[in-house]
Amino acid sequence: MEPMFLRDVEAAETKSPFSDLIRAARNSGAEYSQIWHLFAFQPHATKHLERFTQAIMREPAPLSPGLRELIAAYTSARNDCPF
Repeated sequence: MEPMFLRDVEAAETKSPFSDLIRAARNSGAEYSQIWHLFAFQPHATKHLERFTQAIMREPAPLSPGLRELIAAYTSARNDCPF
């Protein structure tokens, strides 16, 4: 995986559940979304975004969670975004 544009953010060692996910992904050789680095870098600043995303994607709504994921994946692909 190519390094992020924000190399200091990517290299930061912080205590966060996302830091654990990053470490596990790196150790297994798996690819992972680089946005995890932003969530790990300042967890207090991104907690609201994490809660918002989960609410939008998982809480009861007229569209099923699967259809919401499909729409998000399609939108990401149209924007040349890997996640």
